[in-house]
Amino acid sequence: MRREYPDAPIAGVGAVVVREGRVLLIRRAQQPLKGEWSLPGGAVELGETLEEAICREVLEETGLVVEPIDVVQAFDRISRDAEGRVRYHYVLIDFLCRIVSGPGTNEELACATDALEGRWATADELDGLTPLTVEVIRKALRMTS
Repeated sequence: MRREYPDAPIAGVGAVVVREGRVLLIRRAQQPLKGEWSLPGGAVELGETLEEAICREVLEETGLVVEPIDVVQAFDRISRDAEGRVRYHYVLIDFLCRIVSGPGTNEELACATDALEGRWATADELDGLTPLTVEVIRKALRMTS
């Protein structure tokens, strides 16, 4: 399925991985949001459950094995080009996740595939993220307290 100018919306997942009051962020290597900080995640593959997809994406992007705990939020992310055509349309489900195993510090994160780098951020270190991503992170942090 084409991600850019798709024929139908694409299902995607995002992970809000929380550890000691910090959330895991990755710098995206691919469009949309290439070069920007965001939550780990990506498209659901054919035959894959949402939970399987989020576990696979986090492992591929960071080296962490996670377990989805709860849905934080579901929403659409639609981007249009200058002519108003839909360039990207994702139906996204963000999950609160806990770490099962894997690296724990920025230096140890095994970023690969769609992630250029990763870092742990506090609620006060979310500048530069999209407003919706900040809203999802703050909601997930409230769910953990």
